[in-house]
Amino acid sequence: MSESAIPQQPQRNPLSRLWNDKEARSVIIQIFAFSCIFAFFFFMVRNAMYNLEAIGKDISLDFLWQPSSYDISQSLIEYNSRSTHFRAMIVGILNTLLVAVSGIILATVIGFLLGVFRLSKNFLINKLAYVYIEYVRNVPVLLHILLVHGLIVHTLPLPKNAVNVADAGFLTNRGFFMPKPSMEPMFWLVIVLFVLGIVFTLWFRRYAKRVQDATGRHYPVFWICTAAIVGIPALAFLVTGMPLAWEIPELKGFNFRGGMVIRPEFIALWLALSLYTAAFIGEIVRAGITAVNWGQTEAAFALGISRNRTLNLVVIPQALRIIVPPLTSQYLNLTKNSSLAIAIGYMDIVATIGGISLNQTGREMECMTIVLMLYLTFSLLISAFMNWYNQRIKLVER
Repeated sequence: MSESAIPQQPQRNPLSRLWNDKEARSVIIQIFAFSCIFAFFFFMVRNAMYNLEAIGKDISLDFLWQPSSYDISQSLIEYNSRSTHFRAMIVGILNTLLVAVSGIILATVIGFLLGVFRLSKNFLINKLAYVYIEYVRNVPVLLHILLVHGLIVHTLPLPKNAVNVADAGFLTNRGFFMPKPSMEPMFWLVIVLFVLGIVFTLWFRRYAKRVQDATGRHYPVFWICTAAIVGIPALAFLVTGMPLAWEIPELKGFNFRGGMVIRPEFIALWLALSLYTAAFIGEIVRAGITAVNWGQTEAAFALGISRNRTLNLVVIPQALRIIVPPLTSQYLNLTKNSSLAIAIGYMDIVATIGGISLNQTGREMECMTIVLMLYLTFSLLISAFMNWYNQRIKLVER
């Protein structure tokens, strides 16, 4: 057969070959999508700058150094109406972190208990946990916040009829008044020794485990770590003359003076967010525990391990690998839901830099951008920590 009789393959268009390449097509689509998003944000920013210029305004953060001229009822740092908007922002950040971190801790504890109760063989405990979870999850979180705040304000007594807690704390509808620590300079030595004790404990536990795995030698880890964290700082506290005093609140007139106070707004927000988020965490924990193969539990029972120890030592460590990813979402939701604090007057970043400071300065773009970036930072930090923890507990395959 002559060469002219061999059928010739049609020449394909280079662009067609490029598009039919799966990897190349994926890159092209991603570049196109990124370009569209970039163009959209560029248009929005340019349009905002043009509109601001049209009304004689510019983008500036100089307002942060102007006096704020407003008070904040609860602050973890020194603050008054003569402080700057920047310091008011710091107060708002600390208040937001306080309610977020404390809420995450309480919600986790309650949520794990609810998850275990949902699997209890006790009919009453099981059904009470079920009713609580279904009720709380189906009511908006804002209503929970308003309800708890109303109960605190209208149920607790006035300061003159305060609930006395061990002659040191006083619970009223204006907050929980408690002793305030007054530290002398030498108390910092105790704090430093306590921190060093924690660092030593983290190192020594790993060292003792390596030695035990290599040689079989066992160290009294608990007692050594207890001495490092508690014993040495306590000894330093006594030797330095107990450099810590307590300022007890006293009723003067219509309110308490001295000490420190936890405002009802914080208590209401903390409890409402924790109880609301705990309902979702409870279902996550229940699902995680039931996802563990029942054969693991049966094997533990066959070895004579009690039900509680089986749950703590066998089931929950395996369930954590399932629980942690959705648990991260609930932590993020709790942190973002804290922005509802403005509804009851709790001064977080939305109420300070995103509320009063915004209204006083007229810097809407700057204030809201700061608030958005702060919440983005909080979310990324929580996600990074939970991803790190998830990597620590993942199943190691050989």
